[in-house]
Amino acid sequence: MTQLQEDRYNLAPKKFNMWIFIFTSFMFFAALTSGFIVYAGGSAARGLNIKLPDAFMYSTGVIVLSSITMFLASRAAKALDRGKQQIYLTLTIILGIAFFIIQLSAWSYLIKNGVYFSNPNASQSFIYVFTGMHLLHIFAGLLLLAHTLWRSTRSIEQVKNLYSMQMSSIFWHFVDIIWIYLYVFLLLNQ
Repeated sequence: MTQLQEDRYNLAPKKFNMWIFIFTSFMFFAALTSGFIVYAGGSAARGLNIKLPDAFMYSTGVIVLSSITMFLASRAAKALDRGKQQIYLTLTIILGIAFFIIQLSAWSYLIKNGVYFSNPNASQSFIYVFTGMHLLHIFAGLLLLAHTLWRSTRSIEQVKNLYSMQMSSIFWHFVDIIWIYLYVFLLLNQ
């Protein structure tokens, strides 16, 4: 067995673990949205009854753009162009941080408009739960991206560089898709 085949074989269980984590995270967000639906139960009095902050729309644009830069980073890694890989990873991290900041500004908007986490209308509290749990995933994604960027600057074997990029890419695209799902869900329920 060659070293390349051995490295791929040793990395396969880790990739499987990533898919298990993504599946459980997806189920977690599905459970949260199901909880919202059960609580609201079609009652207008228990619905969101607010206009969502425009910051959510802006952050959606930022996260979609970050998916594009992540795709370009992965493509550069496959083409063995570590310079471009590092540039696109850096841009993805910057866009991820921008997403985080925009989400926090959305919370600020909500608070200024009397929508608090502790609220008699639990539907409005769900906004904080949805976005807060998603921000936790974004934070984990940023750590993973930073680790992948750091590894790309080291002299590691290409198979391990590609593995890091695959794991980061899978996770980052997942959190992007989850945000789009949550944003559309909130839009449909406002």
